[in-house]
Order: sequence, then structure tokens, then C-alpha cells
Amino acid sequence: MFYERVFVVQSEVIKVSNLDLTFEASDGPVHALKNVNLKINKGDFVSFIGPSGCGKTTLLRIIAGFENPSQGSILLHGEGISHLPPNLRSVNTVFQSYALFPHMTVAENISFGLEMLDKPKQEIKETVNKMLSLVRMEELKDRRIDELSGGQKQRVALARAL
Repeated sequence: MFYERVFVVQSEVIKVSNLDLTFEASDGPVHALKNVNLKINKGDFVSFIGPSGCGKTTLLRIIAGFENPSQGSILLHGEGISHLPPNLRSVNTVFQSYALFPHMTVAENISFGLEMLDKPKQEIKETVNKMLSLVRMEELKDRRIDELSGGQKQRVALARAL
């Protein structure tokens, strides 16, 4: 007997459709986002560029689950995530402030989220080493955050998000 198997390979990782965010201010409604559509495919590197107040951070906060859109949908690997809280979305954002823990080393900052997810120690060690290599900071793994340059701090925040 012959069985046919069909595999759907999704290249779209994130799809945002018809996203709006309107909130009430003292002087009337404010349209923070209006009809935003976006597709991010596997392997894409995406940057949002624009003036202050144009909605860059708002869009990232909605994708991450920290804000709720007035309308529209967000798909992650083809599945709707608009109803999920932030901790159940496998989405990370690197904010301008980096939010690094100054009392921890570079490696400890990178491992923190994995430890909170109760990942096995060996998996954490391997992931931290892989991320250190990716951002070319292996030799700085034991350095404290306050001993790093601004660019190095940004690379630690990126490694932690990845």
C-alpha cells in the first residue's frame, strides 16, 4: 500500500496582518498603529527605522505580547499568538536599555533565561558557549557587565535574546 506524505515547510516565521492600535488620550483617540502588515521569513534580519513616536516599539511590544492590538492578527510559525501571554510566546526583543544584570557576568546574563526555564545544566552551558561564539565574546564570558563597553553590552543583550 502506498501512503503519500505532505510536508508544509513554512518560510514565514512572523506574519502581522491588518494590525491597529488605538488608545484614548485626554485629547481624543490616538492611532499608534494603523493597518500594519509585515512578513518576516526565516533568516531575515529586520530593523525598524523611523522618527520617535511612529510606532516601532509599539509594534514590537504587540508582537511580544506586552500590548494588545485593537484589531489584526499575529502568526508565529503559522499559529495565532494574539491570545497568548508574553511568557508563552517564543519571541525576544532587545531593547535600547539592554536590561542586563550588573551583578552578573556576561555568561550569567546569557544563561539567566534558560535557567528560569529549568533547562538542563549541560544544555545551558552549550547554548551559552554557542551564543558567546556567535557574538565573538568567548574571552569576555567571566567579565562583569560594568566592565564592558556599550557595544559589548549590546552584544550580550543580543546573545541573551537569541
